[in-house]
Amino acid sequence: MKLLIAQIAPRVGDLEGNVRLIHEALREAEHQGCDLAVFPELTVTGYPPEDLLKRPAFMIAVDKAVGQVIAGTSAVCAVFGAPRRDGESLRNSVLLAQNGKLLGVYDKQRLPNYGVFDEQRYFSAGNGTNAVVEVNGHRIGVGICEDLWHDDLARRQAEMDCDLWVNLNASPFHTNKQLEREALVRRRAMQFGVPLVYVNPVGGQDEIVFDGGSHVVDGAGDLVLRAPLFESWVGTVDTESEEGRIISPLPEAIEQVHRALVMGVRDYVHRNGCRQVVIGLSGGIDSALTAVIAVQALGAENVLGVLLPSRYSSDHSISDAEALVANLGIEAVTLPIASGVSAAEDILADTFAEWGKSEADVTEENIQARIRGLLLMAISNKTGRMLLTTGNKSEMAVGYATLYGDMAGGFAVLKDVYKTQAFELSRWINRSEEVIPWNTISKPPSAELRPDQKDSDSLPDYEVLDAILKANIEERLGVDEIAARGYNRAEVERVVRMLQLAEYKRRQAPPGVKITERAFGRDRRYPITHHFYEWEK
Repeated sequence: MKLLIAQIAPRVGDLEGNVRLIHEALREAEHQGCDLAVFPELTVTGYPPEDLLKRPAFMIAVDKAVGQVIAGTSAVCAVFGAPRRDGESLRNSVLLAQNGKLLGVYDKQRLPNYGVFDEQRYFSAGNGTNAVVEVNGHRIGVGICEDLWHDDLARRQAEMDCDLWVNLNASPFHTNKQLEREALVRRRAMQFGVPLVYVNPVGGQDEIVFDGGSHVVDGAGDLVLRAPLFESWVGTVDTESEEGRIISPLPEAIEQVHRALVMGVRDYVHRNGCRQVVIGLSGGIDSALTAVIAVQALGAENVLGVLLPSRYSSDHSISDAEALVANLGIEAVTLPIASGVSAAEDILADTFAEWGKSEADVTEENIQARIRGLLLMAISNKTGRMLLTTGNKSEMAVGYATLYGDMAGGFAVLKDVYKTQAFELSRWINRSEEVIPWNTISKPPSAELRPDQKDSDSLPDYEVLDAILKANIEERLGVDEIAARGYNRAEVERVVRMLQLAEYKRRQAPPGVKITERAFGRDRRYPITHHFYEWEK
C-alpha cells in the first residue's frame, strides 16, 4: 500500500485551521496516488484539548469540523483522530473516511492518566470492536497511542487478520523518547507480522513539545521510514517498495533538547498572540542561554535584552552581558536598580527598626530581585513583549529563586533544564563559534545580591545537587537510597527538604518547556501542605 504520513502541527482549539491542514495533506495524498493518509491522534482538536472537551459549544463545533473532513475525502482514505460523542460518553477516536463517507470508527482502549495525560477525566474507554477496517481490499488494523504500549492488548491485536497496522499518536518529547518509541514499534511490528505505521504531531502546546518522529517499520522489524524530528513533514511510503524511502538522521540528545526548547518558545509566544519578548540579562549563564534560544526561536529583531546592574554587580557581569548582546545582534537597554532599591529600603527602614529588624538579610537581597522584576514587567506591559524568565530546574527545585522577582514573567524557558544541562547546552551552542561569552560559561555562578556571593555559598556544587535532584525527582528514590549511592546523607536530606519546602514557589511559576520525564507541574504534582518527612524533624 502507498501511504501518506501527515506529521502536521495541529493547534489546540483551531478547528478551522486543523481541518485545513488535513485537507491540504489529503490533496497531496491524492496527487501522489496514495491509498491511505494517516494523521496524528485528535488531529481535529489538537492535543490535549483539556476542559474544552467539557464545553458543549466546543463539541458542537468539533462535530461540524469532523463532518467537513469526511465530506472533503475522495479516493484516498483519511485516517484521523477526533473526540466523538457516543451517547452520554465521550471517546478518543480514530475515524476512517473515503469518498465522502465514514468507513469505520475505532475508540481508544487504554486511557493514560499519568504525567501530562488526564484522559480518564474526559474519555470513556473503547471495547476494542471495529479495530480492523477494510480499505481498497486491504485490512487495516487501528490503534491509538497508549494502546500500543500494553502487552495484553497487543496479544489480542496480534491475533487479528490485518495487512497493515496504523497507530495514531500524541506523544510528547522528552530526551531520547524517539529511541523508546522505535524500540516499541519494532517489537510490535514483529509481533503483528505486518508493517506498522506510527504517526506523531509536531509543535509546542503550553509546556509540552511534540517532536514528530513519525516512522514506519516492516513486519520483520526493520525501519523503512523516519520523518524528521521537530519539523512538520508530509511524505509518502510504499510498504511494498524500497524506492524513495526516507530515514532522517536522529539528532544527538543535546541537540534534541535544544530543538525542543526553541520550538517550545516559538510556539508558545506565537500561539499566544505575541511576536516579541524581553529578557533580563545578568551576565550569567541562564539569562545568556535563554536569550540565545529566544533569538533562534523568534529572530534577533524580536528580542530585547535589559541589563539591570546593582551595586553588587561585578564589572565582568556587565561586560559579559554586553558581549552577548553584541554577539546576538539584539537591542538592549541598561536600567541601573540602585536608586530603586534604596527607595524601597528607605520606605521600609522605620518600620523594620520599630520591629528590631534593621539588620540586612535575605529580605534586602529579594528587594533587588523584585525591583528587577518590577522593571521588566513594566517594559512587558508598556511594549506588549512577553517576559521570559531565566531560572533553571535546579533553582526551581530548591527554591533558589525569588517570587515576584526573577520568577516573574510569562514563560520559563529553562524550567525543566538542570543547571548542569544549561552548561552542556551552552558549550554545545558554542561548538563552532563563541555565541555565549566563554567567561559566562567558565565563571562561578552567582546571584550577585550581596558582596562576593556565589551559588556554592547556599547550595551544594551543581554536579552533586543535580545528581541528588535527578535521583529524587526523575527516579523517585528516597533519602536512604540516594545516600546509599555515596552521597553525604545530611546533604541529601538538606536537598530533599529544600525541594519539599519550595513547592509553594513552583505553583506560582510560569509554565516552561518540558524536556524530562518528570517536569514540575503536570508530571510532578505534590501538595504544598502536608506532613510527611523522610528525615528526623
